Amino acid sequence: MQEWALLAVVAVLIIVAVSYFAPKLGVAAPVLLVLVGMGCSQLPGAPHLFVEPEWILVIVLPPILYSAAVNVPVVDFRRDFSTIGSLSVLLVAVSAFGTGLLIWWLVPDIGFAAALALGAVISPPDAVAATSIGKRLGLPPRLVTILEGEGLVNDATALVLLRTAVVAITASVTFGDALGDFAYAVAVGVAIGFVVGLVSVWVRSKIQGQPVLTTAISFVVPFLAFIPAEEAHASGVLAVVIAGLITGHLSARRFTAHDRISERTNWRTIQLLLENGVFLLMGFELTAVIGAVADEGVLRTLMIGVLATATLVLLRGVFVIPLIAMLRRQQRRADAFTGKLDSFLDRFLERGPRPGEEKRYDRGVRALQRKQADVAFYASEGLSWRGGAVLAWSGMRGVVTLAAAQTLPTDVPHRDELVLIAFTVAILTLVVQGGSLPLVIKWLGIRGNDEEHGRREYARLANELVVATQDLLASPTLCRENGDSFTDDVLERTRERTVMMSENIEKMLVEPEPDSEMHQHRELQRLMLDAQQNALLDARAGGTYSSHTLEKAQNFVDSFSVRFN
Repeated sequence: MQEWALLAVVAVLIIVAVSYFAPKLGVAAPVLLVLVGMGCSQLPGAPHLFVEPEWILVIVLPPILYSAAVNVPVVDFRRDFSTIGSLSVLLVAVSAFGTGLLIWWLVPDIGFAAALALGAVISPPDAVAATSIGKRLGLPPRLVTILEGEGLVNDATALVLLRTAVVAITASVTFGDALGDFAYAVAVGVAIGFVVGLVSVWVRSKIQGQPVLTTAISFVVPFLAFIPAEEAHASGVLAVVIAGLITGHLSARRFTAHDRISERTNWRTIQLLLENGVFLLMGFELTAVIGAVADEGVLRTLMIGVLATATLVLLRGVFVIPLIAMLRRQQRRADAFTGKLDSFLDRFLERGPRPGEEKRYDRGVRALQRKQADVAFYASEGLSWRGGAVLAWSGMRGVVTLAAAQTLPTDVPHRDELVLIAFTVAILTLVVQGGSLPLVIKWLGIRGNDEEHGRREYARLANELVVATQDLLASPTLCRENGDSFTDDVLERTRERTVMMSENIEKMLVEPEPDSEMHQHRELQRLMLDAQQNALLDARAGGTYSSHTLEKAQNFVDSFSVRFN
């Protein structure tokens, strides 16, 4: 037992060290972790590790998916739903059947059903490495959203295909049966995830202000969605993703700021350890996987893995070409439609609501404004062919491929070889594609949104917040919770601070340099907070204050430090 505890401690330290140094080396952390795991497995006395694949699929995968889903903006996900769906469903199916046919042709005695099962295992890309590289190098936000969305949803398609193929190994399955099972898995999984997401948000909103309790509930939400969906033979993956998307979307309205900050920090930590732990395990288990294959068959199996990898890369590249063409056509249509929609909205606003239809009019205005924002997004955030090249090259395999490969039935012919093929595909795509993706991005010269545009957009939104504050302060119905009015002095000082806030926003536009007054003010505030923290440490060392008083002072200093760091 102590040996396992020591291994867990060492694994966490390795994950932290690699995650810290990987950006400095310009390499994605998953790529380095696979290589480190392979190296550790060759050390003298290295233990033989085998983790039950069900542990990864049931215990590790749901939290990983949930932690990623809560951070995906629902608006962006909705806008690119067709693109994400194409990559997550159609491309996964094409990849599974394409590589399945290849493997069946190369190893005919395993049968097409087993070959298709392996094709389903290696078909879903894991976008962890791609999105981590993309965010660090400043890829366009839309491209990052597509990669994140694909990585969330494609696992569901692959696992449903795998389940159907495994059944077909011992029984006949028609195309209609497979399609019906897929539709059932999607519909029921989405429904369960939707209910779990809404109920969990409602429960957590009722115990606001207690982040320990709300965080404890959030830890079980992925399993509350995954387990019932799997028991109903639906897609637990989709249930978890939907629950995460709903939680992330409603958190701004239903949770306190403290709850949101605590949840982000906790889930990012969980995501870091679980995701990277699986990549480390993948490299460590490679030696055992190779050892399970007869010596004379290792080279042939590795070559089949290389051919399967090349096929996956080719299929993804071919699939992305018409997809980018469709997105560019969408951009041209949106650009042509922008003026018409703007003029229609102006006429609608000039007409105003008819008597008794004010609520219906307001809903119509919001719908038109949402449509206007969508059209503006499609017109300005189109993907170029260079972006398509990055999308085509971002096909690294990972967590699901590692776990699902080991769930293949034990009586399948050449099972050890099939598992090694899956590991070969995963490691090749991670090391080759993941290792070269930064160079591809730099070579293509892809950049994210213009910094000046982003700064002005932020300032415009901040000004809207200031205007909302000024309207509140000018409202004649403004009063305290007990019904009394605020004093004139309090209102006047608050108005002055609001004016200063507005001026700081304007300075952000005209004085973005590090020597501007705003930057100097923030730097001075940080120095003041450091001085307060040092004084607090001296007081703690002197022992002249009670621990309760020191704790209250520490919380006060920490709350202000968050604003300036």
